Order: sequence, then C-alpha cells, then structure tokens
Amino acid sequence: MPRAQYDIPMPDLSGKRAVVTGASDGIGLGIATRLAGAGAEVIMPVRNPDKGRIAVAGIRKRYPHAKVTLEDLDLSALASVTALADKLRAEGAPIHLLVNNAGVMTPPDLQRTADGFELQFGTNHLGHFALTGRLLPLLKAGRARVTSQTSVAAKRGAINWDDLNWERSYDGMAAYRQSKIACGLFGLELSRRSQAAGWGISSNISHPGVAPTSLLAARPEVGRARDTLGVRVIRRLSALGLMVGTVDSAQLPALLAATAGRDGGFYGPQWPGNAGGPPGEHALWKPLCDTASAARLWAVSEELTGVVVS
Repeated sequence: MPRAQYDIPMPDLSGKRAVVTGASDGIGLGIATRLAGAGAEVIMPVRNPDKGRIAVAGIRKRYPHAKVTLEDLDLSALASVTALADKLRAEGAPIHLLVNNAGVMTPPDLQRTADGFELQFGTNHLGHFALTGRLLPLLKAGRARVTSQTSVAAKRGAINWDDLNWERSYDGMAAYRQSKIACGLFGLELSRRSQAAGWGISSNISHPGVAPTSLLAARPEVGRARDTLGVRVIRRLSALGLMVGTVDSAQLPALLAATAGRDGGFYGPQWPGNAGGPPGEHALWKPLCDTASAARLWAVSEELTGVVVS
C-alpha cells in the first residue's frame, strides 16, 4: 500500500549553533542532517568516531556547505560529559539548540556505566542531565531551546525510587521506562526552573513513536547478539505503512519541538496510540505529570552526578 509522507517546514537556522546527541545514526542523524541543511552549525558528539565520520560524510554529501563538527562523547561516563562541556565552554560560542536524543534500550542483562549507574538510567537520563547542566552558561547565552527525547515506553511505569540502579532485581523494560520517564520529567522541570529563575531557556520534550531504528536491533555493546523479535515486527509493519512510523517520520517530532515547539510542550506522532503518523503536540502522559517527582528527580540527579544546575 502507498505510504503517507509527512514533513515539517524548517526555519532558516543560519547563525545558530546546535548540539545533537546520538547523531551518528538513526533518528539523531536525521535530526542533525535537517538542522545542518537549514543552515545551523551542528555539533555531533558521538561515542563511536568511525560511525561519526560516516555520518558527517553523508551530511556533507547531501549538503556540501553544511557546518558539522564531530566531538567525542560517551554519555555513560561523566568524565566524558565533563570533557565535552569544558571544551565547548572554552570555545565560548552560545548554543541555541540542544537535542538530548541519544539512548540505549533494554540490555538483556544488568549493565553499569563507568560511574556505577544502571546503564539506561545513567546514559539516557543522568548523562543528559549532566551535559545540560554543564552547558547551562552557553544555553543561557543563546537563549536556547532544549528538546529532550522520551519514548512511548513512558506512557506507563514509574521511577523506582527504592532501587534507582536496579541492584536488587533487574527488569530491562522497567528500567528503560524509568529512564525515559526521567528524561521527560527533566525536560519539563527544566522549563519550570528556567521560567522561575529567568534563565531564558525554553525546554520541551518529544518522542519518536515506534520506528525501525537500531535501539532493538543487534547491539553487541549492550549484550544483544541478534535482532529482537520486536524490531523484526516493527520493520515489517513500517514497510507496510501500518501502525508505526519510519526512521524519517520518527525524527519529525523532535525537529518540530526544537525549531518551533512551545516551552513546556510535548510533541509526538498523532495516530491513535502515538506510534506513528504526522507530528504534533499532544497531552502529557500520566507518569510525566508528577511535578513533585520531577523536583525530587532533579535533586537526586544533582547528587548522583555532582552537577548543580543553577
């Protein structure tokens, strides 16, 4: 059956500096490509420099005059986050867009970051919390829009306050839900704190729906030797244009949020179930509405990372 095509208009981003995490492939690469094509200078912090170089070459092939720069970043190591932030702060250029997009999903066995956190919570949330906090002076200077990527997994579940790092028992999907609820709560709390303190930063959240990305594919680095059944089903449905999106459509909610979204807004695909369809704003899911949990998470994240965001 023919596939519906969706897109959003891109504003002229000439003179803007953007940072996109997880831009070496998939949705992140799509976001970085579109921002560069609209004239932004795009910083691409990546964990795998070989994949990063291939990604940059692809962007420049599509947009020969694109301004893209690779940087090293491993969000699962706070020392790496600090090193990148120190380098960008030394450069002194304001940041106008930050898209906290990178993530890992459901390692089959419990894995820990370099700092001892459960891998998904440490990478998806704490790494981005620390990065945003350490870049705060540049974000203030650029009156930036920060977009944090959550997931349809955040529709349900909760923060496991009694065992944030899953030391007593490990459930990969429950831990993933926690990490993505945390991403959403952080993005919304950043909006509230910026408004209260006059930081001039606009913060919103987005999610890509469901698409055949590499998150559930074979990922030896997280202990997954082969593609999951889930990603095989998603690929088939996506190819048929049923229920779920594509890698191209899945990048659109974050792009909409980062370039035109309102402060405190939530953006995702609009089909029933929010797995696919055209991008737009929709209501917050219940786990993302808890402002008390958002404030508690902020305090815990400062304690765990050593990054005080103010």
